[in-house]
Amino acid sequence: MSLLTEQQLHNLAMNLVGKDLEEMGYEFLAINSKKSKNPQFVATKDKKLIFVVVRAVKYPENPVLYDEQLMQKIAKHAVTFEAKTFYAGVGIANSVNYDLPVDSEEDYVLNYSGLIEIK
Repeated sequence: MSLLTEQQLHNLAMNLVGKDLEEMGYEFLAINSKKSKNPQFVATKDKKLIFVVVRAVKYPENPVLYDEQLMQKIAKHAVTFEAKTFYAGVGIANSVNYDLPVDSEEDYVLNYSGLIEIK
């Protein structure tokens, strides 16, 4: 049994959100894969800038709930750059049993509802 570290879980979330942004036509200006550095993605599309904060959220926590204070701080910073701010929470659970930790030797499920705009 090899449990995934917080950084590995974060990387799974980053990959999923990154693919989603690419599919929506965004170009990346900056990517920061450290969980402690925000935002994780700075991207542009049609000359519009976005900041995206990514979080890997372990079951049973709800991936659409976010740290309001942190997100308002990022949103305030984004205004300086005329950018929009988004939160991307990715729920991650062990597919065999949601109550078990996520293990590299077992399948996992991802719960991602898309970007949530912070206003």
